[in-house]
Amino acid sequence: MAAPLLKSLAESLGSPEPAVRLILSLVIGYPFALVYRWFLFYQPATVLHLFHTLSGLALAVFNFGPQVYHSAVCVLVQFLMLRLMGRTVTTVLSSFVFQMVYLLAGYYYTATEEYDIKWTMPHCVLTLKLIGLSLDYYDGGKEAVSLSQQKSAALTSVPSLLEVFGFSYFYYGFLVGPQFTLQSYKKFLSFILLSFLSFSALPAMRRFALGFLFLVIYAMFSPYFPDSYFLTDEFEAQPFWYRCVFMLLWAKFNLYKYVTCWLIAVRSHFHLRGKHRWDACANMKVWLFETTPRFQGTIDSFNINTNEWAARNVFKRCRFLGNKAMSHILTLLFLTVWHGLHSGYVICFSMEFLIIMVEKQFVALVNDSPTLTKLANSSLYPLLYVVQQFIHWLFMAYSLVPFCLLTYDKWLRVHMSVYFLGHVFFLVAFLSVPYLRKALVPKKERGQAKQD
Repeated sequence: MAAPLLKSLAESLGSPEPAVRLILSLVIGYPFALVYRWFLFYQPATVLHLFHTLSGLALAVFNFGPQVYHSAVCVLVQFLMLRLMGRTVTTVLSSFVFQMVYLLAGYYYTATEEYDIKWTMPHCVLTLKLIGLSLDYYDGGKEAVSLSQQKSAALTSVPSLLEVFGFSYFYYGFLVGPQFTLQSYKKFLSFILLSFLSFSALPAMRRFALGFLFLVIYAMFSPYFPDSYFLTDEFEAQPFWYRCVFMLLWAKFNLYKYVTCWLIAVRSHFHLRGKHRWDACANMKVWLFETTPRFQGTIDSFNINTNEWAARNVFKRCRFLGNKAMSHILTLLFLTVWHGLHSGYVICFSMEFLIIMVEKQFVALVNDSPTLTKLANSSLYPLLYVVQQFIHWLFMAYSLVPFCLLTYDKWLRVHMSVYFLGHVFFLVAFLSVPYLRKALVPKKERGQAKQD
């Protein structure tokens, strides 16, 4: 009975049925939260783990049917590794290899030329959780002084099977994230994060309303900017400026589907940080995302918890290399592989590295040049801000094209249609920085910057 209704609903909305199931699942999380708050709040931890396991499994079955066994197998194997192999490097390496190979095999056997909502979507979120779990358990055996960002997540004892299942299937983040540690999950159950529980309903509804607003905007405008239009002769026949503007607007509205999911999924009863901030696991900084004119600002505001996971578990653990650029490259390489096997991911994350590197150089140039600093603080700044935003979103869109179109024959055609604008621009920008610095920065400041 439910299947025909869902099919009819999907047809009436003009959306694929898996997408409708996903949105409904995110909304169902709110009744689950109410059940927890009204009936289970003071129950023993065992009852809560069981509730989170069963509710998460129910959502998994609703979306992916019998393919739920993939996640169950990986959670069980992860627990056995922790229990049988102990707090060792072997456990960490075995966990990393098993979980990543399982995920990549899933990508390989289910891959199409489109981005499909299938069991690998929540499984990539789960993969990071389980790899992080092994790292946190390993860190629990280290001296606290040797830990930096990892200290708050370190586990001093091996978790129980039910605790691992509850953590893995917790409806709060099972389908689309965000990432959080087992320690955060345990604090949630022990009410440390819920000291001001009575205040959480209003922030939750505000967050939901904001997510719903982005959903409406996405539903209204995204049909005018379909991915398929990039691959038509009509698009290639348009003027160059039109192709660039279309790509910019396409990227802006396309990202709103991710913003919608993270805003709706993040229920504020798990958000407490400091005094009533309710953002401990927020995955979006919406105001920063909408207003920042810098690429780094967009990265800092988007998919925050995955970025923090990568910083804590990949970037920080590459300190032994003694090279931040190499650590950055290895982190982006891991995220590339974690996203999937398509060439588009490689291009997207390589562009991210190039863009951030060039942006840092230009920011340093502006800070060191009295002329540019004065210009940036002048009355012309509103105009400069508009230009900077246009450049920012144009090249964000250029990088997002391969991420969304996936296969090289598609993204290459789009990049060729705009004459490889992004690669050419940033190559020229990178090569011009030394000459601009020589022309605009006094010799004394250039010498000081070189020493730094």
